[in-house]
Amino acid sequence: MEKYVIKGGVPLDGEVTIAGAKNAALGILAAAILTDDEVIIENVPYVEDTKVLLRAIEALGATVKYIDLHTVSICGGTIKKDADLCVDDEYIRKIRASYYLLGSMLGKFKYAQVALPGGCDIGLRPIDQHIKGFEALGAKVDIVSGGKVVAKADNLIGNHVYMDVVTVGATINIMMAAVLAEGKTTIENAAKEPHIVDVANFLNSMGANIKGAGTDVIRIRGVQRLYGTEYSIIPDQIEAGTFMTMAVATKGNILVKNLIPKHMEAVSSKLSEIGATVIEYDDSIRVMADGRMRSTQIKTLPYPGFPTDMQPQMAATLALSVGNSIITESIFENRFKYVNELSRMGARIKVEGNSAIITGVEKYTGANLVAPDLRAGAALVIAALAADGFSTVEDIKYILRGYEDFDGKIRSLGGNIEIVDDDRETQKFKLRVG
Repeated sequence: MEKYVIKGGVPLDGEVTIAGAKNAALGILAAAILTDDEVIIENVPYVEDTKVLLRAIEALGATVKYIDLHTVSICGGTIKKDADLCVDDEYIRKIRASYYLLGSMLGKFKYAQVALPGGCDIGLRPIDQHIKGFEALGAKVDIVSGGKVVAKADNLIGNHVYMDVVTVGATINIMMAAVLAEGKTTIENAAKEPHIVDVANFLNSMGANIKGAGTDVIRIRGVQRLYGTEYSIIPDQIEAGTFMTMAVATKGNILVKNLIPKHMEAVSSKLSEIGATVIEYDDSIRVMADGRMRSTQIKTLPYPGFPTDMQPQMAATLALSVGNSIITESIFENRFKYVNELSRMGARIKVEGNSAIITGVEKYTGANLVAPDLRAGAALVIAALAADGFSTVEDIKYILRGYEDFDGKIRSLGGNIEIVDDDRETQKFKLRVG
């Protein structure tokens, strides 16, 4: 079983280039099959989630080709409508984004059957808002034996959809189902995340008519058909934020390149608030820290609030700050699974309800850790890089789902980290780095 072995205590220094946004890529890759023409998508992150989704799209009958590591060609015209349009691959259950194929297949074929999604176990993430949106457009949706969602319609008709809660996945799914529906669809209380805007821009580049993405009201006028396009995915704000917090936790100096500073405002402002130096450029941000930071309070909120996907990384950073910090998690109820792992390194964190009360300590001590999910795993790597001595992080399959060449990028910044398979390789690493 692969794991990271890390020797901490080295301030990270240098430049790192951010990959394409995983969450945008998953929606865009699924949306690509809405046209029969070839679609070329650039800046696709080469991570497990995108690779699994592409395998599922190919299994449906689409033609999928990697032009290079980060450029993918998809042609949905080879999918046969009378074929078994069922996505029930053992892999697809492992990723949350499998449900995007519901929206794209329903929109194109008026029929979809997809296994209920898996992904990280960070709390209840029901698909009731997805179902509500599909039904508003005229689809009949059932959850059948074997844990599959079946959606079908004779025709899809535009309608008014009010989201009971702000949800990124349902907003994207309803957009995809509505772009080829008859008439006008309005999504109220829509999510406003950058990847919502990116998926909408991608669909518009294929000939869709979507207005208002990035606001809480999205208006879609259905079109007869969509066309081929070439499109480049936006940079990943969460990967960027992860390296920004890594700079602070290790008391380093990192220039984080290929990002959109506007997308990083919630993270940048908190890092500045606790005492880090944050310098914004056109498409990069430099983050520097010298000494221990100050404490603060954070509450996770939908965009443009502080992202829930950055909460564990900030907790790992704040646990080394002076004073008491409070992080309140308002999105997912199981997002504090990393707390026990950080405590093994010497962190002082107490969870009360949906809040973590953090009393800063001067340093972490290396420990053997287990990643409970994707972002928590990244937080444990940050803590291990800041700690005295050696650490191991197991279950790195979660981290590989969402970060491209994570250990390689860390090594390029001077960090001591390696993927190993067994104790012998671990010992060789320890002897080599001393």
